[in-house]
Amino acid sequence: MLEIKPNEVYTTAEAERLLKISNSTMKRLLKKGLIRANKIGKQYRILGHELLRLLSPEVDKKVSGGYGKVKRKVIEKVKDW
Repeated sequence: MLEIKPNEVYTTAEAERLLKISNSTMKRLLKKGLIRANKIGKQYRILGHELLRLLSPEVDKKVSGGYGKVKRKVIEKVKDW
């Protein structure tokens, strides 16, 4: 089983494999804005965070919450430097 890593950047082909969807479905999701992606040249790049958000908003909230806590702690430690 493949794992979606929240901070990993995926191509559309990799995202299709992870989500087990066709190329046309991926195009439709991108066009409708259901998956947010960045276009680099002629290709799209999708954050794993977006794939998790699409699959399960609850999992996305847990991942984001944990990341936010760590980020705040780092900012607090570094601001005195």
